[in-house]
Amino acid sequence: MRVVSMVPSWTETLLRAGVEVVGRTRFCIHPPKMITNIPIVGGTKDVSWELVADLKPDLVLLDEEENPLDMAENCPVPYLATHVSSLETLQKELVRLGEHFESPLLMEWAVDALDVLEAPTAAWDFQKIPGFMEWVKTPSQKEYENVVYLIWKKPWMTVSQQTYIGSVLQKLGAKMVEFPIDEKYPVIDIEDYEKSFLLFSSEPYPFQKKINDLKALNVEGAIVNGESYSWFGIRSLEFMRDTLFPKS
Repeated sequence: MRVVSMVPSWTETLLRAGVEVVGRTRFCIHPPKMITNIPIVGGTKDVSWELVADLKPDLVLLDEEENPLDMAENCPVPYLATHVSSLETLQKELVRLGEHFESPLLMEWAVDALDVLEAPTAAWDFQKIPGFMEWVKTPSQKEYENVVYLIWKKPWMTVSQQTYIGSVLQKLGAKMVEFPIDEKYPVIDIEDYEKSFLLFSSEPYPFQKKINDLKALNVEGAIVNGESYSWFGIRSLEFMRDTLFPKS
């Protein structure tokens, strides 16, 4: 089956599972050696249907959190739209994709996702932050009121418990700020969170490249690998599996 994937997380996952991906977004950068010769047809929010048609796909793969509704409404070929908003929905969608593509590997990863779901919640340790990349300022205490995960600047934007990243953080034992249920990506005033520990994601905003600006804020926090927390396919699954079930 020839697939055009408009979801970076799924592109990597399908390629590693042996599914034939013939088109991708410009944000589909993993696995590097496997995506090189796959044509780009747009981004996660825009697409050239002419380029898609040239590839003669059997299916376009979308996700409700990644792609806008009009992409599905205007899709000229059959499409499949997943909806990954938590670790639980990841497990269900891996089963769905495994059945659709008749892929033993996808089904195996669905079992791994179930193991992650059923594992005890981890104990969060500010000295051993999962996905740690670099300190903005080292923690001065063992406990904080909560953890705030930043994904954007100007305005400062965080994530709620109702997001995939939120479900990962909670499974890892982080205490999150509670926002209204309809605010998945709240805009905040960073000065309001002096008693919180701040996690700055390496993407989509390039916080690691702005580390000196962050240090000038005099906040306690760290840069973490955004791909590990947000790429909800095999990349995040392996991150969770390795964190919850470390090898001796």
